[in-house]
Amino acid sequence: MEEGAFLEVTIPPPVQAAHVRSEVVEGVRIVHDDDALVVVDKPVGVAAHPSVGWTGPTVLGHLAGAGYRVATSGVPERQGIVQRLDVGTSGLMVVAKSEFAYAGLKSAFRSRSVDKTYHALVQGHLDPLHGTIDAPIVRHVKHDYKFTVGQGGRHSVTHYDTLEAHRFASLLEIKLETGRTHQIRVHLSALHHPCVGDLTYGADPVLATRVALSRQWLHAVRLGFTHPETREWVEFESPYADDLVAALEVIRGAD
Repeated sequence: MEEGAFLEVTIPPPVQAAHVRSEVVEGVRIVHDDDALVVVDKPVGVAAHPSVGWTGPTVLGHLAGAGYRVATSGVPERQGIVQRLDVGTSGLMVVAKSEFAYAGLKSAFRSRSVDKTYHALVQGHLDPLHGTIDAPIVRHVKHDYKFTVGQGGRHSVTHYDTLEAHRFASLLEIKLETGRTHQIRVHLSALHHPCVGDLTYGADPVLATRVALSRQWLHAVRLGFTHPETREWVEFESPYADDLVAALEVIRGAD
């Protein structure tokens, strides 16, 4: 710059804080509801809670729109949330309605006493057919919206069992010992068996098109935990979403 030159600076507007937008969201199903908690069957395309950059529907927004009151513990845009599912993952999640339930459920997730079971359709066939993936997960150095297996990452353990093996893909039952962001997707991608349709983590786009899938084939099929108030074990199940059913039938029919 030369002496006396003018410098024009444009200051971007401040980032708007995330907030819960009350609205009834089509496809969200209430599986169980009592004074302590509500179990939700979340469809694809719905986030667990609001966040900066996400303008779509949320589970918390649906609960507010449908007249449910949740716990006030946690930051405002995540009140009552004790677990999350990715926007592109469907299935079961629990939201606390009372402060006592919030504390109890958070403790249960931290102590790994919650049964979190997923089904995933993955490319190829895992060897061995049953096993455990124990690999630390870190944020991707080039793409901050992704994660990867790497040294210095957070301890992450995934157990899997092959339910069906087909020509192009295998159906797995997966139990999480830890609950890192994108854990299942990252671990399976690291083994070169990404979830069918998961283009973010290396899935074959040709196969994704063939089965008409625009998201990862991953579903939270079962959720079990000790109820924080009754102290009884409760367990809930969710059927596959329609797009997952259709994709699985294509894979089965290709044998």
